[in-house]
Amino acid sequence: MSFADQTVWITGASSGIGAALAREFAGRGAKIVLSGRDEARLAAVADALDVETLTLPFDVRDDAALAAATAQAIAWRGGVDVAVANAGISQRSTALETDMQVYRDIIAVDLTQQIAFAQGLIGHMAERGSGRLVFISSVAGKVGVPMRTAYCAAKFGLIGYADALRAELSQSGVEVHVVAPGSVATDVSRNALTADGSARGKSDKAIENGIPAGEAAQEMVDAIALNQREIVVARGMEEAMGKLRQTPDQLFDQVAAMVAAGYVEKMEAEG
Repeated sequence: MSFADQTVWITGASSGIGAALAREFAGRGAKIVLSGRDEARLAAVADALDVETLTLPFDVRDDAALAAATAQAIAWRGGVDVAVANAGISQRSTALETDMQVYRDIIAVDLTQQIAFAQGLIGHMAERGSGRLVFISSVAGKVGVPMRTAYCAAKFGLIGYADALRAELSQSGVEVHVVAPGSVATDVSRNALTADGSARGKSDKAIENGIPAGEAAQEMVDAIALNQREIVVARGMEEAMGKLRQTPDQLFDQVAAMVAAGYVEKMEAEG
């Protein structure tokens, strides 16, 4: 499929995977809405794109700002065709040492507010009868990885929400995609929270040697264009682990068939 003239809204777009996805979608003719906390960095990403752009800087944890940005994104060109929930923060600390507030902070950003982002758009997309919701999870959302208990909890949860949402929307024309990247060469490890909630400030060798962000973004958008529902973008052992836990399409189809057969209506009638 072509993304020409479609409106693509990406959160966490000031760097890393988000910025790379903006460049990839723009290269395929999409118009881009960029969101993140850093207005200057968003502007730099926008300036480098050769397509029409809109920057909507806000903190994803600010519900009022998110609601205002959603209204602006929809109004800009009459709708949002593709929404990419990419904002997130990682972790590098053991559970034994980690302050509970770190769990609350990571789950708020990586799960709760990604759900809030989607919830603000599903009515709009369902009413139009079209749209794509893309959730950037992780291989760590399929396989528990040491020193990332909060991050894994959030990313596993994001996949669960996306899978259930996909089934509910399966008769609406709205598609739901989950992306599970492995190590991608970004600042994710440098910005990760440690046991006391401070930023780690240094990267991992695996991340430094990871898939170039542009290459990862191309794979992701290729798979979205092919309408793949769960997309693993990883190499080596990470790819093997992600694909070992990849959900079979037959299971997605089985759950969607339940919805088509009236599962929701039956449950509501029983309630």
